[in-house]
Amino acid sequence: MVSVCVCFGGKGRLYLIPNKTKVNAKLYVETLLSELVQDCISVLPSGFIFQQDTWQSCSRVDCYTNCCEFIGKDEWPPNSPDFNPLDYHVWGAMFERYKSFQPKPENIDELKKVLQLTWDQLPQDSINKAILSFPKRLRACVKAGGGHFEHTLK
Repeated sequence: MVSVCVCFGGKGRLYLIPNKTKVNAKLYVETLLSELVQDCISVLPSGFIFQQDTWQSCSRVDCYTNCCEFIGKDEWPPNSPDFNPLDYHVWGAMFERYKSFQPKPENIDELKKVLQLTWDQLPQDSINKAILSFPKRLRACVKAGGGHFEHTLK
C-alpha cells in the first residue's frame, strides 16, 4: 500500500506501507496521519485543509489533534474518486509512467525503488492542473444530480 500528500505547489513524501502490515485506524492514527500532516505543513506552512480517504476510520479527535482543518469522512461523499486528485489523476499518472519503465521490477525492493523514482519524477505541474480542475468537477457533480460524472468531463 502507498500513501502520499499532494497539494497545489508541492507534494509530500511517498509512504510505502510494509508488506503484510494490517492497515487499520490504529496504524493510520499512530504513524501515517502525523507523517502526512507534517508533509502538508512543510508544503503549505500557512495552512491547509486535510482531506482523508474514506477508507480511513480516523476520529475527529485524531484529526483535530493532528491538523486544524480537515474534511471528515462523514462530510465527504462515500466512494468518491471523482473528487480526490490522487484517484482522478496521480495514481493513473504514476501507473502510466510505471508502464514505460524498463526493465520491470522483479521483487518488492525493486518495485519500491521504481515507485519512489516514479513519484520523484511526477511533474508538479500535472498535479497542479488536477487540483485546479476541482471546481469544474464539483460543478459536474451538481449537474449530474450527485451521480457519477467522470464521463461528462472533457
